[in-house]
Amino acid sequence: MRNQIRRQALFLLFALAAMASRSPLLAAEASPAAAKPNVLLIMSDDLAATLGCYGHPLAQTPHLDALAARGVLFERAYCQFPHCNPSRSSLLSGLRPAKTRVTNNEDNLYTNVPGVLTLPHHFRKQGYATARCGKIFHLGVPSGLESMDDLQAWDFGTPFMSEQPYPKGRKSVVEVATSKGHGLKWQEIPGDDDRLCDGEFARTAIEWLENRDAAKRDAAKPFFLAVGFHRPHLPLVAPAKYFDRYSFDDVRLPEAPADDEADIPPPARNGAVPGYALATTPEQRRAAVRGYLACVSYVDAQVGRLLKALDELKLRDNTIVIFTSDHGWHLGEHGLWHKRSLFEESARVPLLIDAPGTTPRGAKSRSLVELLDLYPTLCDLCGIPAPAHLEGRSLRPVLADPSQAMHEAAFTQARRGADAEHWGRSVRTARYRFTQWDEGRSGVELYDHEADPLEYANLAGDPKYAGVAAEHARLLERRFAGATAK
Repeated sequence: MRNQIRRQALFLLFALAAMASRSPLLAAEASPAAAKPNVLLIMSDDLAATLGCYGHPLAQTPHLDALAARGVLFERAYCQFPHCNPSRSSLLSGLRPAKTRVTNNEDNLYTNVPGVLTLPHHFRKQGYATARCGKIFHLGVPSGLESMDDLQAWDFGTPFMSEQPYPKGRKSVVEVATSKGHGLKWQEIPGDDDRLCDGEFARTAIEWLENRDAAKRDAAKPFFLAVGFHRPHLPLVAPAKYFDRYSFDDVRLPEAPADDEADIPPPARNGAVPGYALATTPEQRRAAVRGYLACVSYVDAQVGRLLKALDELKLRDNTIVIFTSDHGWHLGEHGLWHKRSLFEESARVPLLIDAPGTTPRGAKSRSLVELLDLYPTLCDLCGIPAPAHLEGRSLRPVLADPSQAMHEAAFTQARRGADAEHWGRSVRTARYRFTQWDEGRSGVELYDHEADPLEYANLAGDPKYAGVAAEHARLLERRFAGATAK
């Protein structure tokens, strides 16, 4: 009898082992470390929603369009501060700018929030192999060209390298001058993608993946790989083949009412930030837009290289891929160029998430989401604890069912003016955008996105919308209650 029981127990063990080998779920339970998904976080710089998958009429972005077709595209994703360092510090710390107190490119997250546990540092502490190629945190803080990185955040990181010099005799950079001498510089160059830093970042990231796989380095560890592309940040430089994709004749500038600026508060207007007002011909502006689109296609090609490597290394089915930008960018809307505004083009960002086994293919979400949500989302998807300090929310429910709504509102802050003396705070709800400058003392804006998606008609002074304005003012007060600017 005892032998029979022993034989039955052994049979059961063998059966369970066989089932585990065929069942991903049981295999995952048997080997928790192997079950954790990898993460590939890809960030672009100064990229608005100028992608084919977002409906841009000219943008040629086949690789990002294919990524969107594999996962979920978020139509209403917003940064928390439309400026490089403030936005990245918020996203990577999980804290709003009012908590980080990073509101310009010279501020230091680690000085302002000593001991802050950033997203890559947390993943490293949780047993992930972490690596960075390119710009993830901001550059030059506290000094030099390296990113503002916690030294404990990465197992491997690349410096933000300078671009290779252009051959003598080539066309010089063409500058679109502004009233303060700043410009929209663009240039098409000869040669392949690796002549510029973004190509180098893609190549280095792929080599890290290949070497890690070939050497079985940290074979028991999942990886968190962050790749930060510099384009389409100025200068608008890309290999000539990407410029060739866009005919100058097809490029159009935004059409706006002649009196567009009449109802825009002074801090939000063209010219409120020195160097951001352009005194140029329409042809020069169209050339700059063409250069921007060429850079977007160049970045798309580098994303394609990364995704191809994941496929070839058979990593795609266990890797969460996220693509986003630190903030949007203006291409002439309201007479504005660059970033740092609180209009939709500057505050909105592209956000694509492919989480195998969680996201339906080719879905689109109209839920309001914030870049703050990425930190808790990745913790949730990877089965690691989310730090208590995080101010965002996991997007996993929306990834599983894109028809769900995550937030009632998304919030963005900005500084503008000759000395960045004006503080703006904006709330985007499902229908409206409401913005206050200096808590309303320097102006208020209200736009109805159902009737006016390009934000041309400021309804803040219309008595019919007084209730809507008051409701949105209360949302801002609740969100920023007790928050100090600096």
